Amino acid sequence: MLNHPTYDTLTRLRLHGMAQALAEQTLLPDVGAMTFEERLGLLLDREQAERQNRLTSSRLRRARLKQPAVPEDVDYRHPRGLDKALFRELLTGAWIQRHQNILLTGPTGVGKTYLACALANTACRQGSTALYYRLPRLFEELALSHGDGRYPKLMEKLAKVDVLLLDDWGLALLDDDRRRDLLELLDDRYQTRSTIITSQLPVAHWHDSLGDPTLADAILDRVVHHAHQIHLKGESLRKHKPKLTHETESE
Repeated sequence: MLNHPTYDTLTRLRLHGMAQALAEQTLLPDVGAMTFEERLGLLLDREQAERQNRLTSSRLRRARLKQPAVPEDVDYRHPRGLDKALFRELLTGAWIQRHQNILLTGPTGVGKTYLACALANTACRQGSTALYYRLPRLFEELALSHGDGRYPKLMEKLAKVDVLLLDDWGLALLDDDRRRDLLELLDDRYQTRSTIITSQLPVAHWHDSLGDPTLADAILDRVVHHAHQIHLKGESLRKHKPKLTHETESE
């Protein structure tokens, strides 16, 4: 720790990035050749970077992503039909600013959840909020919230998050209450926020899976329009993974 009154002041003010940068500057052999403005600029840059890192870490923690997926580890070589140009365009985050959706479909094991989490991770890095839910689990939580009075607050939370990731669309059997909850959720987010959906079912089969034709029309009208569709195919990536390895891409 640097024994310097300025360092102590920066620490008390919780300017930890500036304090650390000041401690590092004192170790530089040519620090005396730097102007005051240069040294101050480096301190401010470090503080800004530290704050951005803390904010990003906080957003990622609140997102509760299922997998620690990062865009740098996405596998474009596996023959599963992933359009590299499209996915890299999505990683720019422009679709979030335009309040568009992403629909990722394909058989189990081709990496739908990983790709969705990589997109959500990137959104958090770029300053957007994100939240992961398996859709069957979300339906359970919504049902409980009806009974204990949390429903309005939960729906408000879901409506405000910039990127909502709904995993495993089409796995849960839907009754009328679940269909109406889903419609209300998607209506709240329509053209104001972005949603990522993963499903083993092709989009063409979603209408039938929802059950009620009228509600299905309303739900899909708020999801499919203005959405980027990515349909994956091929064998499961898990078949090609070593038995003992670090976390790699899988669904």
